[in-house]
Amino acid sequence: MAGETSWVRRYDNPTRRETGESDPISELGEEGDKEGTVVCIDERLPDDLLRVILAFLPVESIAKARCVSKKWHGILISKTFLWNLSRIPPQKPWYFMFTSSDEPIGYAYDPILRKWHSIELPFIGTSNWFIASSGGMVSFMDNDSMSNLCVCNPITKTCRKLKEPPGLTFPDYSALAMSVNRESQSYTVAIVKSKQVPENFVQWDISIHIYDSEQVKWMTSITEVLSGWRSGDESVICNGVLYFLVYATRGIQTENRHALIAYNLSNGSSQIHLARNFIQVPCSLTCGRLMDMKGKLVMVGGIGKPDRSDIIKGIGIWILNDRKWEEIGRMPHKFFQGFGELDDVFSSRGAEDMIYIQSYGAPALLIFDMNSRHWKWAQKCPVSKRFPLQLFSGFCFEPRLEMTPWFSQI
Repeated sequence: MAGETSWVRRYDNPTRRETGESDPISELGEEGDKEGTVVCIDERLPDDLLRVILAFLPVESIAKARCVSKKWHGILISKTFLWNLSRIPPQKPWYFMFTSSDEPIGYAYDPILRKWHSIELPFIGTSNWFIASSGGMVSFMDNDSMSNLCVCNPITKTCRKLKEPPGLTFPDYSALAMSVNRESQSYTVAIVKSKQVPENFVQWDISIHIYDSEQVKWMTSITEVLSGWRSGDESVICNGVLYFLVYATRGIQTENRHALIAYNLSNGSSQIHLARNFIQVPCSLTCGRLMDMKGKLVMVGGIGKPDRSDIIKGIGIWILNDRKWEEIGRMPHKFFQGFGELDDVFSSRGAEDMIYIQSYGAPALLIFDMNSRHWKWAQKCPVSKRFPLQLFSGFCFEPRLEMTPWFSQI
């Protein structure tokens, strides 16, 4: 796998796009088999029907199908075909795993074909940048100044750098979230910034900044000072509501050190105060992760031991219904043991109906299917751990060819 030429690079070859060059796999409909009987679907099916059929192929198969013939190549890069793709239900999300803490190069797991694809990401500097994804697009924000920000499609490599976000410079904590409208291809990016009030160990400045791709501008939606709570690096947009985790600091007594804040983006600055809109978490959590699963807010978190909240005894999955949490799954002990030594640090991301969980200390990847409530291991990642302190991280995204960060309706 590691030595193969990536089909993603082949798909994004600008020379091939411009010239219509095709690989000599088989020029169906042009050469044929002169001695045998060849059934050519190019001649049997109308182009409109062929476009619809091809649109249902896995992403990798679509990329390879461009090499079948010049006719197929033309069909698969046409605006009509991209329009068909936008009407097809999302494919199962991929999980991109970084193989190093210093290089933005890694492998993406395809659960349909059960294989890993080698992918290089555009724009991103290092793998510890803030990452959010939605509807086939991924946003990246640098971890230092938190002012370098872009949105890209990791499959097609199309990329757009956004204007520098407003608000606090060099905040203590930041959280990045995004939401994509598949029909219009417009998107919203949200950043929650948190900074300790100077010479005050209890109060924290919290601000929310929203980017609208249709208006091509940022708006500072709200600023507020919270006492005893700060934001962190975990947030998500679900059904027009921005959810982000907050963490208890000094000067406050609370049963759980985490809480959730819900902020309706459509209400803007008229929204009630953040301090009045807390949602309690179901138990003592570590490493809480938020995700939008088909319009439902889902949280994955480590369940801390009663006497040692920094050591987890299991990993649970909850769904939010009317501000109440319902547990829908808990990692079986045999899978929990399969990670080896697992403290309170792990990565978890999901989309549609699949949740991916991995330990930062190993490339093992566990999958939870929301529909069947079934747990299973992914195929072994083609990279192995090279040294004891090597870390692995990742994110989830939908593989889509028609999505572009440059706002335009198909």
